[in-house]
Amino acid sequence: MRTWIWTFLVFVAAVALALVLREHGGNVLIIAPPWHISFSITFSVIALIALFFVFYMLLNGLSWLTGSPGRFRLWRHRRAERRDQDLLQTGWIHILEGRSAQAEKELTKLLAKSKSRKTKLVAGLASARASQDLAEYQRRDEALHVAQQNAGDDPQLKLAYATAAAEMYLEQGLAQQAIDLLQPVQDASSRHFQATRLLLRAYRQLDNPERVYELTRVLLRRSAIDKKQALDYIEYAAARRIQLANEEQFKSIWGDLRTEEKTRQQVALAAGQWLTQAGKLDEAARVLEAAIQQEPEPELLNLYASTTAEQYKRRLTKAEEWLQRHPNNPALLVTLGRLCVLGQLWGQAEHYFKRSMAIRNDLRIHALLGQLYDVLERPDEAIQHWRIAAATAGALPIMAPQRLLPAADLQDDPTLVDGALPEDTTYVDTTRPVAASAVDAAVFAAAEPVSQAEPPQATPESNEEAEHQYFDTAPIPGVDVSMTSDGTHRKRN
Repeated sequence: MRTWIWTFLVFVAAVALALVLREHGGNVLIIAPPWHISFSITFSVIALIALFFVFYMLLNGLSWLTGSPGRFRLWRHRRAERRDQDLLQTGWIHILEGRSAQAEKELTKLLAKSKSRKTKLVAGLASARASQDLAEYQRRDEALHVAQQNAGDDPQLKLAYATAAAEMYLEQGLAQQAIDLLQPVQDASSRHFQATRLLLRAYRQLDNPERVYELTRVLLRRSAIDKKQALDYIEYAAARRIQLANEEQFKSIWGDLRTEEKTRQQVALAAGQWLTQAGKLDEAARVLEAAIQQEPEPELLNLYASTTAEQYKRRLTKAEEWLQRHPNNPALLVTLGRLCVLGQLWGQAEHYFKRSMAIRNDLRIHALLGQLYDVLERPDEAIQHWRIAAATAGALPIMAPQRLLPAADLQDDPTLVDGALPEDTTYVDTTRPVAASAVDAAVFAAAEPVSQAEPPQATPESNEEAEHQYFDTAPIPGVDVSMTSDGTHRKRN
């Protein structure tokens, strides 16, 4: 806009000057003895304007010549900046593409050439990221040290270094080092949300529920964290705090939780266990019922069924209400069966257990039915379910029939002195497979029986003498028997 205004003013001045010169004609006389120079006023005006432009161009030329060193320095600086930007962009593109080795080369070259602190900081952090991806932690630490040196005392650069370095430490599992970097940032201002989020991750790795709960609340108040993720953190922290709480602490923790947080599975489970152990079964039932109302999780139902005989009526009534909404929930059916057992409603308990087993056949239901049939003195059915439960708990692998045990090493065994075998001994054919265990015995049930050798009849005196001779003739490890005084008596005939 300014250019248009100045152009308009110049045209106006030119028109005005032309009109003035047209109305006021005359000559200009320059006397410089011995010369007299005369020319028209129009020519003099045009000459003055031309001289002005020539003088202006000369001054600009001189200024350009005197400013050449500065311009060359600026040109070199801009060229270096373009080179740094190209190397930095190339390095980051390689990192994003997953080519960390090439990225590290480009960024190392940039660190060696660049003179800008900010560029070196960014390049150092990018190089550290590439080394982190390659699991080269020593080179990563060297790059982080370069970045820290270039951050100096600039708060913005220090924050960038601390945030990036802490994130890499967390990925490696070094939570305490990340906290050492981020805690000063958090103490200076709670508005550094990224630093707060990283601190939250670090304290979660260290299993510090108090700090996790506090930082999650801070981020949640400022809408700096996803609500679902925040609820997961609060669920973990609240459950751990309840497990470690005494009575006063439990009241404080429970009162600080919102309704939707109290019905989270781990929170309700921890609170239910704490109240049950404290003997507050009515409160435990209310806590568990609120959570089960939202989602009947097996762990909650299992704890709900763990009660006394005095409590079973109320809980059984509540569980039957839930069954109308979840008729095919096997965990809920097992809970109903256990509550019926508490009330000695044997028929109903058997009914619920069998309904649950029809939906999901597992070890626990067979064990419960085995216990129930033991109480009802139905041993055949009890044994059947106990066997199924035992088989499900740990079935032994069956060895292949052709798989034989390796031959025993008899090199260091003592000489056979147990007496001569009877002449009518029947030797077992070792080429035929023999069951290595009771499990394998079923595989060879159809095999022909082999007659066993009858043990020789011996008197107590002969047994004692043979036993004495057996241990007396056993070789001593590391001792040459032939060098002993009675070595001739120990040699085999």
